[in-house]
Amino acid sequence: MAGQYKLYGGDISYYTGKARAYLRFKKVDFVEIHAGRKEYKEVILPRVGWPVIPILITPEDETLQDTSDIIDELEARHPQPSVYPIGPRQRVASFLLEVFGDEWLKLPAMHYRWNHNTEWIIAQFGALSRPDLDLEGQRQAGEQACKPFRGSLPALGVTEATSAAVEASYEGLMAELDAHFQRYPYLFGDRPSIGDFGLFGPLYAHQYRDPASGALMQKLAPNLVDWVLRMHEGAPGAGDFLPNDEVPETIIPVLARMMREQLPVLRSTFRALAEWLDANPDIREIPRGIGQHAFTIAHDTPAQASGERVIFPFDQWMWQRPYDCFTQLPVDDQARVREMLEQAGAGDALDTPLEHRVVRRNFKLERL
Repeated sequence: MAGQYKLYGGDISYYTGKARAYLRFKKVDFVEIHAGRKEYKEVILPRVGWPVIPILITPEDETLQDTSDIIDELEARHPQPSVYPIGPRQRVASFLLEVFGDEWLKLPAMHYRWNHNTEWIIAQFGALSRPDLDLEGQRQAGEQACKPFRGSLPALGVTEATSAAVEASYEGLMAELDAHFQRYPYLFGDRPSIGDFGLFGPLYAHQYRDPASGALMQKLAPNLVDWVLRMHEGAPGAGDFLPNDEVPETIIPVLARMMREQLPVLRSTFRALAEWLDANPDIREIPRGIGQHAFTIAHDTPAQASGERVIFPFDQWMWQRPYDCFTQLPVDDQARVREMLEQAGAGDALDTPLEHRVVRRNFKLERL
């Protein structure tokens, strides 16, 4: 389709990084517009109804919000080269890693940003939201703009009691990804998958780009840095996924980390959401949080810690992507996926039926 897309976002934005890298990879004609106060007031709030980035405006003047919806729509419009592997093992694994990057890597991303890069990010927020002000004015604006983000750490489960475990888990993940990217340019071969883009959002916008966490990545995971740069540049020279639906053995530890840390939280979320929906049959729109539940991170390490975090129903909407991919497979292919997940310590991860479905309508989460 002819015409230029408009991406409203920001360099510091977790999800803008994901969308931008995808648009560059697909060589879609787009312009990026930094979302300041004027853009929120005149474009984002009138179109979406709440302050969020990124949003993508199509050449037909349609508004897309949420990176998974953006990528799904653009895959339909610009199908080649696809970021969705054909092989069932690679395809399911890539959707799982999108969930891991989009939803679970918020913990280290937010911890490092607000506990190790605080002064820098306040200045960045001020410059983005109020480019019209001088440096002192931008700092004051940045302080105000940052309050909701800094205040979200306890909701995610990032506290003084869990921060060391969050760091231990993240350093373990960096080591796993560094070992993988020493052998492969992307997760599943020579082409980035939806899983690559899911991981890229936090690993670029927060962990590579923020100075203190960027220095840590440079020190501990140089091959991961190389992947970040490839992805940011639009995955130049990308070719094909690995043949024979191969999931490299170096990806299994990453999936295993997801199964240990995130899967119990996801299952608890599904149960809590089902109870909430049953208890509130007349309410269509689902709140962003519906109580709290326990979680554990950095399992079987000296830093292991447990805490409480908010139950986020949106996590189920994301989980429905790998779940639907799996349940729509032929029986033989489901068995092959289970075998892969068994290697990661959770062969039954996708077998539990969801009691309720959720959908996104008008940019909000609702019961089906």
